[in-house]
Amino acid sequence: MNKRGQGLSTNTIILLILGIVILVVLVLGFTIGWDKLAPWISKDNVQTIVTQCETACKTGDQYGFCVKNRTLKAEELENGEVTGTCHEFSNDYPSFGIADCPSLNCEGQ
Repeated sequence: MNKRGQGLSTNTIILLILGIVILVVLVLGFTIGWDKLAPWISKDNVQTIVTQCETACKTGDQYGFCVKNRTLKAEELENGEVTGTCHEFSNDYPSFGIADCPSLNCEGQ
């Protein structure tokens, strides 16, 4: 019998190719950004912004609520997204459920 080498099974080759593809997708996603790699994944981040703004208000984070710019993404918006602060969102886009924070004074910020 001639036993020069043992070949790789088909399953092993398929798993290696699948692993390489997944690795390439992860590297591209983290280097160029997930929005550019797969824009269909997330078109709406309203609930995330609402939660972040509520947290900033509850913790008394004046910078986080009044100054820090966030990007609100929703299909209802003219360009699909708008950048602003939680205070601006609560005044300009009340339909998204971003509440104002009466405990923080954002005037002059």
